[in-house]
Amino acid sequence: MKVLIVIPARYASSRYPGKPLATLRGAGGKARTLIERSWDAACGVAGVDRVVVATDDDRIRDACAEFGGDVVMTSPDCANGTERCAQALQVMGGGYDIVVNLQGDAPLTPAWFVEDLVTALIADKEADIATPVLRCDAKSLNGFLEDRKHGRVGATTAVFDQNRRALYFSKEVIPFLGRRYNDADETPVFHHVGVYAYRPAALLDYPKWPTGPLETLEGLEQLRFLEQGRKILCVEVDARDRQFWELNNPEDVPRLEAMMAEMGMA
Repeated sequence: MKVLIVIPARYASSRYPGKPLATLRGAGGKARTLIERSWDAACGVAGVDRVVVATDDDRIRDACAEFGGDVVMTSPDCANGTERCAQALQVMGGGYDIVVNLQGDAPLTPAWFVEDLVTALIADKEADIATPVLRCDAKSLNGFLEDRKHGRVGATTAVFDQNRRALYFSKEVIPFLGRRYNDADETPVFHHVGVYAYRPAALLDYPKWPTGPLETLEGLEQLRFLEQGRKILCVEVDARDRQFWELNNPEDVPRLEAMMAEMGMA
């Protein structure tokens, strides 16, 4: 099975313009761009045949050239990362059995999350896509609730059936809880980690479909698959005490830097 990792990266983000070129300081104080750190995370995944950055911006292309990153130029008309991955696969002429979308705002993504996804998608012949979910501890959950209380867009949560097929994803905390949890409690909430492993046929179909009402309301690209009746396999992963956070807003920078310092990431 040939595996391709695509890191979609665009400069013109409404919430955080120029985000891929934002710098993060590691434990040793060295500043490196978000796109370089995402590249390093992708290159640390075992069993991958190729890693590429898919972008429409010359500044991102040039930044990748400085650290030796492989770039595929795509159209500025791509509406989201999944469409950009699909176009990158077309530009490259296909030839891969599984395409992984490792979003360029999650440089702390552990390699085993991606490895577990690929293994699960190979094993489940009926699934079109696989994506990781992480059971929230109470501390993380309470942080998500605080973010929503103060109007901050933070983590996405997921619910799925007994066969681990996704039922829904939301920027709200789902399911409804009706209570608060103490730090030592196990919770029923699963944090969706924004990584996807696609079968190429499903990925190439994606740009052909219209954007549905749920995707429009939530701003979550994976909902287009659900609205089209495609099967998304939710793969529960183990954080192994590794901290994880996405760079969604400028105020997330010090949070990520603190996590990298604690983990000793250069």
